[in-house]
Amino acid sequence: MSKLLGKRALVTAGAQGIGLAISRHLLRAGCDVVVHYRSSGEAAEALVREATSLGRHCLAIAGDLTRTEDCNRLVADAVKFLGGLDILINNAGSLIGRRSITEADDDFWAQTIMLNVGSLRKVTRAAVPHLAAAQARGGSSIVNLASVAGRKGGHPGSLAYSTAKGAVLTFTRALAVEVGPQGIRVNALAPGLILGTSFHNTHTTPEAARATVAGIPLGRAGNVDDVARAAVFLAGEFDGFITGVTLDINGGVYCA
Repeated sequence: MSKLLGKRALVTAGAQGIGLAISRHLLRAGCDVVVHYRSSGEAAEALVREATSLGRHCLAIAGDLTRTEDCNRLVADAVKFLGGLDILINNAGSLIGRRSITEADDDFWAQTIMLNVGSLRKVTRAAVPHLAAAQARGGSSIVNLASVAGRKGGHPGSLAYSTAKGAVLTFTRALAVEVGPQGIRVNALAPGLILGTSFHNTHTTPEAARATVAGIPLGRAGNVDDVARAAVFLAGEFDGFITGVTLDINGGVYCA
């Protein structure tokens, strides 16, 4: 029997790309899931129907996570639907665009940091009291989605994004220390080149993808299921001894 059976999870940006794969894997592992989305309404509703066919409970909630009130409402509605919270997957984030240090004005920089770090902080702040309440159920887990760009810097034009994802890694380590006594484990994932997502379809040219793959020791790009399996593993560590770590998923391009 899956150790995740009956666990209650919230996934931000959980209706497309990596987030959708994570939502599906959690459902298949036996979780009930609230899926946040901003613009992927049809995909979110399709996931709700898929969950019903699996015998799981699933709710889709729209929101702009750069807005504090939307973050608070998302968590409150998720807890009401699920009856509590055991797992938080902070997946929302984006490169937004490629700009050099001279091209990235203050507004662009602030937007990038707010989307990738600010939204994660706000959702987590609202969720922590509910995750702490799960200590009686064996503890809880937070999994933050970062990037290999936060490990080693990204390709040209991703300075703001790389900085934001580096902050996610530091946030993960610091929060793990802060909330560990409440039975909350906090870990991060740092994916490398994960093709087949809107992120890379938008921001990575085929030529750049081929050049990156040529330098991957395992000889291939990653896919969304590679990341989702890792997310489910860390989510399942609600009663484990792993916290404050980053799991790199990049085929060997970066080895910590």
